[in-house]
Amino acid sequence: MAQHLVPHFHNGPGVPVIEVGAREFMCIGAPPPFDHPHVFLDMGGEREIVCPYCSTLYRLDPTLGPAEARPAECRWENAAQAA
Repeated sequence: MAQHLVPHFHNGPGVPVIEVGAREFMCIGAPPPFDHPHVFLDMGGEREIVCPYCSTLYRLDPTLGPAEARPAECRWENAAQAA
């Protein structure tokens, strides 16, 4: 069976907006060990969502792949290890 992983993103660089290619994802705040509780965010029919822990604004960019972010360094590479 194929495993579907939810993409994880963080705002370690402190940017005002992170563009993502997924409507459903996890915000971890900052790279570990400085992360906040991992929050599942679901944009639903909206194009933006704000993380309730770190106030990062995420904006949907449908030209990005589901696990991609802009800036690219806001994608947490070790998400599979934490699952």
